[in-house]
Amino acid sequence: FKLLKGKKVFATKQSRDFVDELFSAVADLDIKGIAKLIEKDTEKFLVYSTYAKSYISKISTTYGDYLDSCVYLNKFILSSYPKIILYKQGQPYDLRKEQVESGYKGALKMTMVEEIVHSTQDNLQEDNKNAAINVNSINEELAKIIINLEEDATKNLYDYLQLQTVPDNFPIAKRANLFFMLNPDNFVVNELGPDVMTYSHVEIDPKISEIVPELSEIYQRWLLPIQTHHAAFSTMEGIAEFAVQNILQNDDDFQNYLTTFMGTDFSSYKVRKNMGKELTEKVFNKFGKDAFRFLIEKPPSTRELKEPDLYLKRDLSTGSKHM
Repeated sequence: FKLLKGKKVFATKQSRDFVDELFSAVADLDIKGIAKLIEKDTEKFLVYSTYAKSYISKISTTYGDYLDSCVYLNKFILSSYPKIILYKQGQPYDLRKEQVESGYKGALKMTMVEEIVHSTQDNLQEDNKNAAINVNSINEELAKIIINLEEDATKNLYDYLQLQTVPDNFPIAKRANLFFMLNPDNFVVNELGPDVMTYSHVEIDPKISEIVPELSEIYQRWLLPIQTHHAAFSTMEGIAEFAVQNILQNDDDFQNYLTTFMGTDFSSYKVRKNMGKELTEKVFNKFGKDAFRFLIEKPPSTRELKEPDLYLKRDLSTGSKHM
């Protein structure tokens, strides 16, 4: 399942093998293997190590996944996790066993609905994949620029950004910290906030641009693919959550899943904020089942996700303009 997560990292063609090797080494806790990969290609390691850390750390809360026309289920979650839940609740186990078993069935139903819905979203999947590859390609460019910075430029930028002090005999750590700081997924979003997903232009600190002149252009090129990725992914997840909510709303096993596994209830689950789900609800209320075809074939922009009425103003029903 960890190696599957590596396949879900949509790397550039020249980085595909590196990412697979990295996830394999991390999955096996192969410290020497990881060290060799850092030496082999530091730039790629800086870009893709964040995925390895993020994806693998979430393995224990991932019920299933979908990739290349196949639905995968997490054997750990769907075998050991119910026992863990039962143990955490404490004795008497016999009185709680039936509800936990029901919750387990609810988790399985939810996972199957989510992943089967994802299996219908080919156009969104392709948009998401291509956008993610473009984002990673741009991040590889940035990593190369940071790695090749002159020593004086590195020191000046490091001091200006007031980053954590590292030993002088560990110069790669400075460049790594600079990359993680200036990575647009971190720097642009944190500096400008989530509304950057609707921007068409990014301004950055002139002092930083003076030290790294290429940075402004990189951030500008990053905007479109990250917005496409954000819109496609949010729509995919929103449609799946909408489907789960409506298909399983009266299902006792799903209710028990929410209670025993999540510590919540359906009323709380239903009102969870999710831009993709809110857009799906509005389009469904207007067009019924055709809503899913509209959303998959003509994905919304990030602005339309934020303001669903803009999406509804498209000529979705007749197909004369947008479909």
